[in-house]
Amino acid sequence: MVVTVSTGAGLPGPRRPLASGDRIRAWYENELGWPTAPGPGPRLVVGVRFDVLDVPAEAGHAALAHFSRAGEDAAFPVAAQGGRLRLLVAPGSAEEVPGLLDWLEWGGLTLDLVAIGAGGLMDAPPPPGRDAPPGAAVWLRPPGSRDDVESSLPTLSAMGGRRCAADLARLVNTVATQCHRVRLRRAGAEPGPSGSPRVPGKPLKAFSGP
Repeated sequence: MVVTVSTGAGLPGPRRPLASGDRIRAWYENELGWPTAPGPGPRLVVGVRFDVLDVPAEAGHAALAHFSRAGEDAAFPVAAQGGRLRLLVAPGSAEEVPGLLDWLEWGGLTLDLVAIGAGGLMDAPPPPGRDAPPGAAVWLRPPGSRDDVESSLPTLSAMGGRRCAADLARLVNTVATQCHRVRLRRAGAEPGPSGSPRVPGKPLKAFSGP
């Protein structure tokens, strides 16, 4: 019997641990199937698996509180960074927002509401349970499993069913209302963000595009 003894020559050495940014990228790509962008600082590619509504944190918190008071489902992911909230919505939604704002009669007003779609990027918050350095993006409401995330993203296709935050038109109207109130209050014209969103000029179920 011949026994071959390997000395280990030519074998690869121990794998080097991934850097923090690489670990974050790997988590998003492997766990959620979200593409990330190359370069410094892990960033998520917008417009593939989700779009983003970027709003002042004060307006975003008020909008989420409105849905909570109404007992409506608002399970979509929300990130926070630098005084802004980023509300994740279904891919393709950013293209619908200008038409929705016009239809909801917000088109003639200046709103600090930015819809980010295809070609956009957002800083990737560390996965749930991991610490974030000062100033980094964090999850206010982290994503769940891959299937749960996709089913929770607000979309126009949810219209006509039960009243829920997954209805993109209601979400846009609520966020626009709170953005407008924040702007008025900062100008000294309104005491605070209370009450329900402004009633749009047409029934929500009638919307079919810009």
